[in-house]
Amino acid sequence: MDPSLYPRMAEVEDQHWWFAGRRAIVRTLLSQLALPPEARILEAGCGTGGNLPMLARFGVVSGFESDAVALEFARRRGCAEVRSGRLPEAIPFEPAEFDVAVMTDVLEHLERERESLMAIRSCLKPGGWLLITVPALPSLWSVHDETHHHLRRYLLGTLRDLVEQAGYEVNYISYFNTILLPMVAGVRAARRLAGKSNTDGHDLSMPSEAINKILRTIFSAERYIVGRVSLPIGVSLIVLARKGGMLDGMRGGVRFVP
Repeated sequence: MDPSLYPRMAEVEDQHWWFAGRRAIVRTLLSQLALPPEARILEAGCGTGGNLPMLARFGVVSGFESDAVALEFARRRGCAEVRSGRLPEAIPFEPAEFDVAVMTDVLEHLERERESLMAIRSCLKPGGWLLITVPALPSLWSVHDETHHHLRRYLLGTLRDLVEQAGYEVNYISYFNTILLPMVAGVRAARRLAGKSNTDGHDLSMPSEAINKILRTIFSAERYIVGRVSLPIGVSLIVLARKGGMLDGMRGGVRFVP
């Protein structure tokens, strides 16, 4: 991401419909894991820390971030130990330390995506879980992706193969932000046809309070669906996968509650 956007992200991510809706969906999927008491949770690429208070509801949270500006914002949250680090070669934590690792809209920034997933796998305890969200549908590519330094948008099959090749067993995978897909696709198509983007070149503009509340309510409503069925299309993808190759993985104290 363009470093100049981090202060703006820190300003809006607690209330903006996109961040709030995504947190609601991630929180719901995590709540379906029977985590041990004082579960150890890692957020890889925690940005300015908008997820950290939510993750702290589930256990003891640690995070790492490569950008110094974002790292300082995350540390100000005061609810997690946040260190400087980078995927895949500079994870500042010990192997087999965590019950859950979370990566929300991080993988699309990484050139070495498979190696990064393997590096996170090494941080997980036997039977540990990985939760990922990424932007979906290459047809939605826009100036927003360019400004945020995305390298790609994903299709479901491509993401599943990638996660499995990195040594995980995919438990659940689905598109999400499905209800608002027509609106998002329409807005981005109109901007491409007009040869312009929004005035900031990104999607971090805060709508009016009323519009923001409506969009947040619509997006967040998908938390009642995600984890139960796999949606066929959407603006984003979400994956819940387990550290593979561990027949005795239940000893990690984590199981999925369907």
